Amino acid sequence: MPAASCRRCCSPEAGSRDESARPCLRRPASGDRGLSSPHAAPNLLGNGEAALVQAGNVNYRSETDLPETVGLFPLVGALLLPGGQMPLNIFEPRYLQMIDDAIRSGRVIGMIQPRLDGGRKDNGDTELCQVGCIGRITSLTETGDGRYIVNLHGIARFRVIEELAARAPYRSCRIAAFVADLDLGNGAAEVDRDGLLKAFRLYLDANQLEADWESVTKASNETLVNALCMMSPYGAAEKQALLEAPDLKTRAETLIAITEMAVVREGSEDGGPRTLQ
Repeated sequence: MPAASCRRCCSPEAGSRDESARPCLRRPASGDRGLSSPHAAPNLLGNGEAALVQAGNVNYRSETDLPETVGLFPLVGALLLPGGQMPLNIFEPRYLQMIDDAIRSGRVIGMIQPRLDGGRKDNGDTELCQVGCIGRITSLTETGDGRYIVNLHGIARFRVIEELAARAPYRSCRIAAFVADLDLGNGAAEVDRDGLLKAFRLYLDANQLEADWESVTKASNETLVNALCMMSPYGAAEKQALLEAPDLKTRAETLIAITEMAVVREGSEDGGPRTLQ
């Protein structure tokens, strides 16, 4: 699955974004196999495991390496996981400033979703979910029309402790990082790989999609789980549940359950229920 630049919205809190940026699966054309995203979804299938997950990050080895505060980029339906890669197209002025500030300091921002019930604070800002993911800026390209094309590398999830008083046009918060996320293999040995692959195959079959199975079978459990979660076409609530899963085993179980329900639902809508064998 080739990498390309990803367009995401200038008004993330409102949920307005280019829907073509959502990771998608493609029905194969003649002579064409594999999963595809038009805008650089997490890259597992076809280009090798290292394209999605690196063996940690030399800048983050212990709790003291993790930030205590981060600028926030609220974005509906966006899922960044530890070890994952997320491309962003930044062009709203407040977020351009946030990227500038991050580059001058620790090179990190916090990806987070607006709260799922759509609640708002007294000042009109959207309420935010309590769990997000720290992303390190690993590349930045400045375009000629005032945009930044940024790539984030997921470092660790965080829980919001408190939102800080506004001293910049963007929002920021004090956080407690999930230190265990620095061990990307946490829970990998307990993943039900067969169950995950069975659910994935059923989803592909139900939607007449194909995958590069050679790459799938070679991928480690952590790569497989996080790649499938990040490229999944599910909604904001499902993405948040996957993010908040305490370990890879639970995340895989959650993804299997979501996928099974989606396949059954789609089968019912098509006129006949499907069941997992």
